[in-house]
Order: sequence, then C-alpha cells, then structure tokens
Amino acid sequence: MIELGVNIDHVATVRQARRTYEPDPVWAAAEAQLGGADGITMHLREDRRHIQDHDVERVKGMCHVKLNLEMAATEEMVAVACRVKPHLSMLVPEGRTEITTEGGLDVAGQLPRLKDVVTKLKAAGLMVSAFIDADPRQVEAAAVAGFDTCEIHTGPWAHRYYEHGGNLRHPAVLAELSKVADNGRRIVAAGMQFNAGHALNYRNVQPIAALPALKELHIGHAIVSRAVFVGLRQAVGEMKKLMVEASGYAGQWVAKETAP
Repeated sequence: MIELGVNIDHVATVRQARRTYEPDPVWAAAEAQLGGADGITMHLREDRRHIQDHDVERVKGMCHVKLNLEMAATEEMVAVACRVKPHLSMLVPEGRTEITTEGGLDVAGQLPRLKDVVTKLKAAGLMVSAFIDADPRQVEAAAVAGFDTCEIHTGPWAHRYYEHGGNLRHPAVLAELSKVADNGRRIVAAGMQFNAGHALNYRNVQPIAALPALKELHIGHAIVSRAVFVGLRQAVGEMKKLMVEASGYAGQWVAKETAP
C-alpha cells in the first residue's frame, strides 16, 4: 500500500517566527502518526531556519514510524545523520536565499562527491535517497552513486496542474505527469525505490498517487496549512485517504489520458 511521509518543517517555522517553544514539532509528529502517517519528514537546514538539531533528536526518540531526514550533502549533515540514524537520509539541494527547495539534486553533475557521501552514510547503516528532477540522466546517475531510493520532484507537475485548472487532458499537464511516471519506471528498473513529493496538495495528489510502483509520497505544506483549520490529525487522515483511494486505480490516470 502507498505510504505517506508528513513533513513537519512548517510547524517549526511558526515556532521560530517568535523564537519560542510552541508549537512543538514533537507534538506534530505524534499527531501525524495518530492521523495515519507512515513516516515523519524533517529538513535540517544549514541556516536552521525552522527545524533545529534538538527537534530531530527528540522526534527520532519518540517516532513509532519512519523518520526521513532531508539534508544537504555536507560534512556537517553527514555527521548529524550518522549520529541520529534516521531510517532514511534524503540528500537535497539547498540554497540560503530559496524559500523552499526549488529543484532536484544534480547527481549527474557532482557524481564523484555524492558517491562518496552515499558511501559514508551507508557505512553508518543508513538508507539513502536522492531528491531529483524527473530526468533520466539523474536517475541513471543516482543508480551509479548507490542511492537506495529516488524521490521525484513533483513541483513542475503541481504548477502545470494549477495553471491549467486541473485539466488532465491539457498537453502541458499530461506531459508533466508522464515525466514522473516514466522516470518512476526507470527508478524501479534500476533497482531503487520510487518516491515522490513537493507541492502536492489535496487537489493534485491523486494522479501522482496512482502511478504504478510508487512507494511513498512526502507532503508537508498542504497538510500543515489544512491543519490550521481542521487539526493535524484530521488533515493527515484526509490526505492519506485520497492517496489510498487513488492507488487502487494504479496507472489509470496516465493510461486513460494517453489513450487516443
């Protein structure tokens, strides 16, 4: 069954806006689990703009599901991951001026360095994921580097979906969905796990969730935004329900919309 990893970074964003102790990401992790989350995702950024080191350590200590640590491929973050030992370490690009992660990791362009980082993380007994664009070059490079998992960046899909009013017959929308599907197949064929995430919400998630062989979706902003109005436990449950419903029709969105 498809799994949901809930990103709780923006609970910490609210806390850091006042430099106080609430809302606590640990409580968010507990509520997300009670809502049906299969994993908790946290991005420990170099500038510590939201999640702090102690948040990662406390969530790891109480988490009854998988902990996915998003991280830059730096010596500092490798040391953190080797100490905390999350269930999955996901390497992502990181820029101080970006609002959120703006694109996939260029594995092909920095293969020797990333291969070394993957080797160090695996030596510590960690599973390692790459957050990449839907690009065959990046999938191939990730396999060479030794990644266990690739998470496809679904931002371009989400933007085209919004621009064209959710019209799944629009060529631009269909093209982005097909890119994710095609590269998902390439990931699985290369022996890696196929995950996806970024900019997914309650309106655009189902066509992605229905893709064959997709294992996990990692979603944060939309869930935390909805939680402001309905509570985190309910917001997680609603997203998980949409995903599970869609996964029962695996492949049908792509197959249906590409049919003559």
